Amino acid sequence: MTTRVLILCTHNSARSVLGETMLNHLAAKLGKDVKAYSAGSSPKGQVNPFALKVLDAAGLDTSYVRSKSWDEFSAADSPKMDIVITVCDSAAAETCPYWPGAPVKAHWGFPDPSNAEGGDASKATAFEITRQAIGYKLLQLLALPLEELNSSELQAALNEISKS
Repeated sequence: MTTRVLILCTHNSARSVLGETMLNHLAAKLGKDVKAYSAGSSPKGQVNPFALKVLDAAGLDTSYVRSKSWDEFSAADSPKMDIVITVCDSAAAETCPYWPGAPVKAHWGFPDPSNAEGGDASKATAFEITRQAIGYKLLQLLALPLEELNSSELQAALNEISKS
């Protein structure tokens, strides 16, 4: 049974898109039955070009990537999400989206690489560092025996990943 993961941030243009693309890529590479989606509570309507550049440079398929509202995933006919991960940075005064309901939830805060100062080279570096940091946590998620864990065990495991 496919484990569905929704990765949320505010604008769905950078961090959540990096997470969706990385998780789908890593799950396929590792043979895991996991499907990632991303969305934002206030989507910008476009994916940050730096996000696309670092994903392309890493050899990931970005053909399906687009900025989406979380409304797409709250409709009655939407797929049920098993895990919801927020990747916004409340320390930077961002309002992290709240997802109602019963899925297992985790918060993995990452600074917005779009705010990196110093020009395009600095932004590209910030996006690559963010891609790698998100990928590290996603690899920990994929190392879990997802099909064997109940909700409380999965929540405890995600809480541990949040600390790393």
